[in-house]
Amino acid sequence: MADLKLTDQNFKQEVLDSKTPVLVDFWAEWCHPCRIVSPIVEELAKEYEGKLKVGKLNVDENGVTAQSYGVMSIPSLLIFKNGQVVKTMIGAQSKDNFKREIDSVL
Repeated sequence: MADLKLTDQNFKQEVLDSKTPVLVDFWAEWCHPCRIVSPIVEELAKEYEGKLKVGKLNVDENGVTAQSYGVMSIPSLLIFKNGQVVKTMIGAQSKDNFKREIDSVL
């Protein structure tokens, strides 16, 4: 589920070292499009449970990680596989579009 709270401190362990692909939602409290995307991310976490790990990283609280991946716009959803970014999705999009992108890397 997307209740996995990612931080600068746990990012390597939870994302880069993960045996399962990981969808990371880079977001912030003040970001309106992030609030639109958040329930979609929750649904995706449930639908892909066991196949895809889903976590959220607050860019205001964890700027080191956001900066290291060049996150300039939020929401940004990055999919990591074997410690590498394999897909980047920027901005509010439809659930179907997110699913299409996820399915292309699973």
